[in-house]
Amino acid sequence: MYYSSGNYEAFARPRKPERVDGKTAWFIGSGLAALAGAAFLVRDGHMKGENITILERLALPGGALDGREVPDKGFVIRGGREMEDHFECLWDLFRSIPSLEVEGASVLDEFYWLNKDDPNVSLCRATVDRGEDAHTDGLFTLSARAQKDIIKVFLATREEMENKRIDEVFGDDFLASNFWLYWRTMFAFEDWHSALEMKLYLHRFIHHVGGLPDFSALKFTRYNQFESLVLPLVKWLREHGVVFRYGVEVTDVDFDIKPQAKQATRIHLIEHGKASSIDLGPDDLVFMTIGSLTENSDDGDHHTPARLDTGPAPAWDLWRRIAAKDPSFGRPDVFGSRIPQTKWESATITTLDARIPDYIQRIAKRDPFGGKVVTGGIVTVKDSSWLCSWTVNRQPHFKAQPKDQIVVWFYALFVDVPGDYVKKPMQDCTGEEITQEWLYHLGVPVEDIAELAATSARTVPVMMPYITAFFMPRQAGDRPDVVPDGAVNFAFIGQFAESKARDCIFTTEYSVRTPMEAVYTLLDIERGVPEVFNSTYDIRTLLAATGRLRDGKAFRIPGPAFLRRLLLDRIEDTQIDELLRRYHLIED
Repeated sequence: MYYSSGNYEAFARPRKPERVDGKTAWFIGSGLAALAGAAFLVRDGHMKGENITILERLALPGGALDGREVPDKGFVIRGGREMEDHFECLWDLFRSIPSLEVEGASVLDEFYWLNKDDPNVSLCRATVDRGEDAHTDGLFTLSARAQKDIIKVFLATREEMENKRIDEVFGDDFLASNFWLYWRTMFAFEDWHSALEMKLYLHRFIHHVGGLPDFSALKFTRYNQFESLVLPLVKWLREHGVVFRYGVEVTDVDFDIKPQAKQATRIHLIEHGKASSIDLGPDDLVFMTIGSLTENSDDGDHHTPARLDTGPAPAWDLWRRIAAKDPSFGRPDVFGSRIPQTKWESATITTLDARIPDYIQRIAKRDPFGGKVVTGGIVTVKDSSWLCSWTVNRQPHFKAQPKDQIVVWFYALFVDVPGDYVKKPMQDCTGEEITQEWLYHLGVPVEDIAELAATSARTVPVMMPYITAFFMPRQAGDRPDVVPDGAVNFAFIGQFAESKARDCIFTTEYSVRTPMEAVYTLLDIERGVPEVFNSTYDIRTLLAATGRLRDGKAFRIPGPAFLRRLLLDRIEDTQIDELLRRYHLIED
């Protein structure tokens, strides 16, 4: 497996690998990583679909890319996915998957046209004082000290950032800035999360720093990601013969581990209550999704709080059993044993009449029933004790959604502190109480809040104990390589597998990159995996980001005036002068 860029490799079609007709493939889990891996086996590996089986404990595919209507509760989305131009592996996949919405188009075509016609931008990024615009005004408010902190982390080696927390490498000035407000609420970072992952994010999205305050860098699907991404991919896989087996819990995987080779030899499973196993030879490939962001998620309802489930977690227990067999299989407890640091809660609020949407429109400055971009990303309540944010995507967000309803996604980073209106932690609140807190911060008159929350909305809270588990401070070896050294017939995929690319987690891109690397490695496919977009090496991008991080303030060259003039004269009318002036880094 190797990385590539450019049209030459991007448009090439690999030839059929040798002996692929004699191979089978087994996927543990049916999240995006498994679905993508199966698609790459079919499309690029020329494997027959009937030789590919996906084993899933639940009754439906998609993993964290969910979107469902729960009887007697309402619509539920545990989260939403923000996407951008340079998710190279994701778009490589979906260029081949037919759209369910537009005849003759791919999912990528549909997505591309949608975001061309209706580009994303936020008109109100944050509020204060019960629904008033916080007027962050696109400014990052980074002091000189905070700017130095960013540069220091950006230039540090990966090893220097291992096992460190964000608040150990960034000072109070940085943590009080608008930049950190934008960043932490957009990506769900906490002060105690991984400084290494923060560094990787800075490199990965340096080309989007300018679009961070207003979300102009982001793109969204037409509907929730289950209907817009998962369903067309599953349909394509089924049409190619891929087998889906639901109600199957994989409990363990056996390996034959030798100094020069490691081979998976057996999958242990429980299918509809009956224990059995699958024997594996060197031509039987197994792709294991390890860990889970949404494991033990619990739904409440409008009158019942979501429950924090700290009990047995099958996906994490499976990784623990696997990891005990070889040091190269990772250290799951680094991520999956710290629920107080990895939990947060979201809620799906469905409005039932026209009263609440009027308050949404006042803040979003757009008609939520218009069928186009509404909030353009999350609106963060800057003075919320929960540090809550909410968003309204294009409506309807579900195909089955009534035209007179609006689906809102709400989440909070601090779920265990009392609210500002509801004097309870979010984790103890019913859907109705969460709605009350939201309405309070929308600016609904206090005397109207209780009645509106009771009769004008239906809310489903969801507690997720492991939702930011991958953000815990870590070091090399805590996550297993996608294909560990010596692995003959197996790979690890998903958010807790270590890609050798300079990519970051908590993205649909990472969930597609790891299985692409796995398939291309195990089948020796003669085509490059798209490398991560190289903006971190582009001087134009770096200068543009520097100018934005300084809120447009030019550098003042130190020293006497005649020396400053001498230096500026030296670079005048050069490429350096042009670049520095283009990005407002030196004064005219």
